[in-house]
Amino acid sequence: MKRRLIIIAGGFMIPLYISAAAQESNPVLDWIMSNIAIVFVVMVLIGGCMALYNALMTILFNMNRDIRKENGIEDIPPKPASDAINKWLKSLSGLVPLAQESQIDTGHNYDGIRELDNKLPPWWLYLFYLTIVWSVIYLYVYEYSDIGQTTEEQYAEQMAIAKDQHLNYLFKMANSVNEENVTEITDPARLENGGRIYLSNCMACHGTQGEGGVGPNFTDEYWIHGGDIKDLFTTIKYGVPEKGMISWKTQIPPAAMQDVASYILTLQGTDPPNQKKPEGKLYTASDN
Repeated sequence: MKRRLIIIAGGFMIPLYISAAAQESNPVLDWIMSNIAIVFVVMVLIGGCMALYNALMTILFNMNRDIRKENGIEDIPPKPASDAINKWLKSLSGLVPLAQESQIDTGHNYDGIRELDNKLPPWWLYLFYLTIVWSVIYLYVYEYSDIGQTTEEQYAEQMAIAKDQHLNYLFKMANSVNEENVTEITDPARLENGGRIYLSNCMACHGTQGEGGVGPNFTDEYWIHGGDIKDLFTTIKYGVPEKGMISWKTQIPPAAMQDVASYILTLQGTDPPNQKKPEGKLYTASDN
């Protein structure tokens, strides 16, 4: 009983140790907390194997004793648990020594099989006590401390991770855009991004509002190299070296080129001041 009380009392001290250790990194404790199920299963397997081993040894000993009796050979006295291993096995199994089985014999005999009033094995009881102690630890860690995450916190964290993965996937898919499959973007956030790219890279030649400068005007309906999204994307990607327009394919990702091309299309018809005269041919959607 004293040993059981010590085990339970020690278990209640674990939350205090965890709380103190949480103030600084503890690799061993972190591993135990993240793999507690593995630790528990290993303990169960070890305890079960030890108990099974002891039970098999007892059965073999009884069979050997019965055979010797049938052949008139002197009975084998029970082997004393003199060494530490045998003592430990006996403590795990909780079985009464063979010499004392008569004290727990219930008097019931079925086909030569006697019924004994053995107690539950200590290893089983200790595991049961451990589940009680662990429930207290779990309640403390996940409900009353900042060590473990609640279900809501875990859900929020996993949703944030999933959102990042989704955005990465969309970005990856967007960067597979080329001049053959590009489409005009209408998403405000991406158009805003296109506007930032325009001001950083295109404004010097085409004006702050697309009114034109060294380069052509984007606000009228005249285009030198075509006025649909595919034409614009192609021009941005490969440039027009003979007219000073550089290729941006090594500096701007495909998705960003799609954003800025879509933004440029929104400038058409805005009528800003100081517009450059129209250049190229009048473009209409029917030209595609």
